[in-house]
Amino acid sequence: MSEPDSPALRSSVPRSPVLPAAVLRIESVAGDRALEEWRYVHNTVVPPAAMASEGARERLGRNRLRNAYLGDVLVGCSTVRPPAGPEGVATVIARVLPGFRRRGFGTALYADGLALARELGAREVETCVLAANADGLAFAVARGFVESERYVLDGETAEYVDLRLRAGEVGVSGGTC
Repeated sequence: MSEPDSPALRSSVPRSPVLPAAVLRIESVAGDRALEEWRYVHNTVVPPAAMASEGARERLGRNRLRNAYLGDVLVGCSTVRPPAGPEGVATVIARVLPGFRRRGFGTALYADGLALARELGAREVETCVLAANADGLAFAVARGFVESERYVLDGETAEYVDLRLRAGEVGVSGGTC
């Protein structure tokens, strides 16, 4: 399947001052169009891990995927991997399209993902960021995450960074996981 190329997927809203998170709409991915929108953001923000529709569908089966919209314009997406292992570790990943960064959308997506991880029973939270994504790494560190591992997947060249929320950190308003 070819890459989506509709105006709604390309997110062409002009840059504006920081907007209140209340105007952001975050929805669970349901249906093929929403899944393609999620995949578009994922592939734009993490090109080395670009996936086909089948890969996105597989992720939808095991993770909680959400899209964020400013009105009807796609601005970002998130992935929450449910808690696993004896530590109850969930992974929360917020992705914002480059033209929409530094306006509070990532914070809203992250807060939504963190709340969902807690609802699912997470006691610990991790995130994963492409090492070349300086904005994403700074975002995670500013929210209390500390680097736990750097790695390159077999057969790949891109480096990834796993980060874990420090014990006792709130990450966003509210209690710890």
